[in-house]
Amino acid sequence: MSLRSKLNRLKPHLSIEQSTKNKIQQPPNENVIHVPYKEVWEKENVYPYFFDQNYCLIREISYPLSYQHGHYCFRDFLTAVKLWNQNENSHPLSAKGYNAEELFFFDTETTGLGGGVGNTIFILGYASLSNESIILRQHILPQPGAEVPLYQSFLEKINYKTLVTYNGKAFDWPQVKTRHTLIREHVPKLPAFGHFDLFHAARRLWKHKLERMKLSIVEKEVLGVERKDDIPGFLAPMIYFDFVESKRPDGMLGVLKHNEMDILSLITLYTHLTFQLCGVDQEQSRMEIYEVGRWYAAIGEKQQAKSVLKNIATGSDFTSCKAKLTLAYQYKNDHEWESAKQLFLEVADFGDEKMKVEAYVELAKIYEHKLKDLARAFEFCQRAIERVKHSNLKLTAIQSLEQLELRQKRIKRKLLKTSC
Repeated sequence: MSLRSKLNRLKPHLSIEQSTKNKIQQPPNENVIHVPYKEVWEKENVYPYFFDQNYCLIREISYPLSYQHGHYCFRDFLTAVKLWNQNENSHPLSAKGYNAEELFFFDTETTGLGGGVGNTIFILGYASLSNESIILRQHILPQPGAEVPLYQSFLEKINYKTLVTYNGKAFDWPQVKTRHTLIREHVPKLPAFGHFDLFHAARRLWKHKLERMKLSIVEKEVLGVERKDDIPGFLAPMIYFDFVESKRPDGMLGVLKHNEMDILSLITLYTHLTFQLCGVDQEQSRMEIYEVGRWYAAIGEKQQAKSVLKNIATGSDFTSCKAKLTLAYQYKNDHEWESAKQLFLEVADFGDEKMKVEAYVELAKIYEHKLKDLARAFEFCQRAIERVKHSNLKLTAIQSLEQLELRQKRIKRKLLKTSC
């Protein structure tokens, strides 16, 4: 019998049906394949999934939307998606046009941190909204030879638009693609997902206060999530290898809980990032507001960048000066020379050494090329040169002492011509 015929014959028995106890229904061959410690697994809501004369394990649990994980409950995630759908601004994390059910919070556990075929995924975990609950599923590889049922069970009912991961673009999803390639003749195709990678977002917003951007650190310092009796991620491969040898579930149950926390934190993190980016977080710090404004500026959302940055460009403190400098560049790019000039002047008065030099250089450019005031251009160029000579600033090629002196000589030549 061909593999296709086998699949058609077994098809009625392959889907994961959620009963009142969230059990995975068993096809007829459950009595043929021995599942070690089956009763222990079932007490933890883990059930075997049989396919192609092999099996994997699936854990499924449900959380009400009232469940609180860190500073947010899961109902706040629905509010986050609604905010994006009401928002006219474009952003890489925008869920505009999505239903909350179409986001797929995804994380894996693997036997190593490297890439390539030597690295095996032994847990595929994800959560999504379904029927007013967050449903979390984890597909577990009981031994290395069981990847066909693992990926069959994972892929047979996927119906989502976008993955939400933490460093998943660089690691998790490429690993899934690599492992899938090895068995692609026997399982469904991988869908063409969109992808929200929250690692890059977290780094943009909190690199000013977090030395490391591990999810567990972001959880504790930003999201208010406290893990208790958590198994460190680096121990997961060793625990898995021990499980493959002994078949005892004890250690793997701890790894499943670790993976579960990672996935739930993705929901909380996406919610928090959305509230930050949409300006509804009442606890948002001035530096976070600045980073949000700078992000909008970087992706070309000029009006939104200006709107955000104006809120904190009102004082003479460090954050205000950074906001003024970024805002000044926005006005410069829009050819609003007077507005740009005024902000560069304020930065020149109150910024730190690096910001002062940057402002002087920009003022020299504006006065020379746009306002046609060569005397003022020469003055600001001279100020920049003096600052550079008396500091240890690491300057760009444009702001190097040599470049500044060349600029000053050119302005001087123009001044001499106009005086003749």
